[in-house]
Amino acid sequence: MVTVPRLRRIGVAVTAALSLFSVACAPAALGPQAGPAAPTVANPGAGAVVDEPVVNTTSPEPRDPSEPPATPTQSPDPVPASPSPSPEPSKTPEPEPQTSETPTVVPTVPPLMAPGEDSDEVRELQHRLLQLNWWSGKITSSYGDATRLAVEGFQVKRGLPATGEVDQATWDRLVDMTRTPTHDEMHNILTPGPALLKTGSSGDQVKDLQARLKQLQWYFELIDGEFGPKTLEAVEGFQAKREIPVTGEVDQRTLDRLVSMTRTPTANELNNVVAAPSDAPMTLDDRCLQGRVICISKTQRKLAWVIDGEIRMTMDVRFGSELTPTREGTFSVGWKSRNHVSKLYGSPMPYALFFSGGQAVHYSADFAARGYNGSSHGCVNVRDKAAVAALFDAAREGDKVVVYVG
Repeated sequence: MVTVPRLRRIGVAVTAALSLFSVACAPAALGPQAGPAAPTVANPGAGAVVDEPVVNTTSPEPRDPSEPPATPTQSPDPVPASPSPSPEPSKTPEPEPQTSETPTVVPTVPPLMAPGEDSDEVRELQHRLLQLNWWSGKITSSYGDATRLAVEGFQVKRGLPATGEVDQATWDRLVDMTRTPTHDEMHNILTPGPALLKTGSSGDQVKDLQARLKQLQWYFELIDGEFGPKTLEAVEGFQAKREIPVTGEVDQRTLDRLVSMTRTPTANELNNVVAAPSDAPMTLDDRCLQGRVICISKTQRKLAWVIDGEIRMTMDVRFGSELTPTREGTFSVGWKSRNHVSKLYGSPMPYALFFSGGQAVHYSADFAARGYNGSSHGCVNVRDKAAVAALFDAAREGDKVVVYVG
């Protein structure tokens, strides 16, 4: 059953709801409205009070038409904070590298030919040396000790560094002084040339031939200018020794080789006149007249120790063979070795005074035993041991050495 108080409360609620609906939908609600705000209505109930919701009916203040409409302000996007850089770890300072000047390296120029080489170029080298009487024997393609010694002798004679190797300067000088050898010459193919002198020839040319053969101990008879059996025998022996085609006739090759190995005969030699012995122990070369000099004559087969032109001592000497000739020229004592033994030949060389590469003045037991029947490998042999020992003690490194023909 519905009581009066209950009905009254329902009516109050309906009335309030309608009031809210009318306010929300009225046109006046869209415009400005003056007046005080509506008070809250309190409906007393039997012993209780109900609070109704309060509706704000206050209209916003009127806007001045001259003012522009307010633009809503947008708050700027927040700028992200820059991250603070993290501190880098401190680096330990490295010591600066010490720079030093690099020396300029001068590239070494390899020799054109050197010991150990085997080629046709060596054949040409040997034949050019043969033309200058620095090489004897067969032409080969092997650059051995004999080639090295020949090159070294040529270099010393021409004032070039005595290396025994053929550099550009050595080759240029050698080419300037010689002709290009033929293929036959470089391969030892010898063809006899026309005979200049032969059996039956006579005259001064035969005398000159006989005297030159006598200098080399191939001819032992009187010089008579007649090309007979003894002259023929001497020519054949000379040709065989030099590996020239043995014909017994003198062609241009035979004569050239003979002339290159001998000196011009004197009038006495050509006429079988034996010169009286001279009081002077030795005829000196002009280069031996000043300072301290070991003066060596190939023709006289003598060595003299000379100080300011005065001969202090002399001794007999012998020289190298055709294959290893003793070099001629002006040298100096490079070093001394009292009890030297040859590394190349294994033979003793007591009291050695080295003056040109491996060539030295030294005592030779072979020379003392065999005399001039033998020869050296290029050194100057002395057979008087006491004399060469005295020379060894007297001479100093740097003293001049002169080897000459006269």
